[in-house]
Amino acid sequence: MGDEGAGDESAMTAVASASIQAIQRCKYRYLRALDQKDWDTLADTLTDDVSAAYGGGAHTASGRDAVMAFLRDVLGDERILTSHRVHHPEIELFGDGRATAVWAMDDVVIHQPAGVLISGAGFYEDELRRCADGQWRICVTGYRRTYEQMVPTASMPGWQLTASWWETNGRSLLG
Repeated sequence: MGDEGAGDESAMTAVASASIQAIQRCKYRYLRALDQKDWDTLADTLTDDVSAAYGGGAHTASGRDAVMAFLRDVLGDERILTSHRVHHPEIELFGDGRATAVWAMDDVVIHQPAGVLISGAGFYEDELRRCADGQWRICVTGYRRTYEQMVPTASMPGWQLTASWWETNGRSLLG
């Protein structure tokens, strides 16, 4: 038999590697679009039948329109600034165009209307599907927190927001 099967294994490894990279790009695009309030790009990372359970299931929605309505309602205010980072992906591919992924997550929310700074960590758990157009999209998503902390910005002497994507076009007021 020799090397006969080696080419097939190498091709499978290349396909799996490309799928894992595409899944990572999908999640990174989801978070960038969320933080930039780029609702069209965010919606394009989701399947039509997506289901979401945020905050350990405290907030759930089913269907792309419902998930997007929830996110716009909760984070649409340009005075609510977010930064989401995921890392340490654990991605499992299935031969039928499905995958699961677990991501460690860190986030910071500056909620100016409420006068609080929220930060925390947790884990996203996603299911993804390769769609008819060849793109990987999220069909199930959600996170549970390891911890969350909230600090009133008024209690932080000298606290000042010096840049905002929307208010200062992302430029720092410090120069």
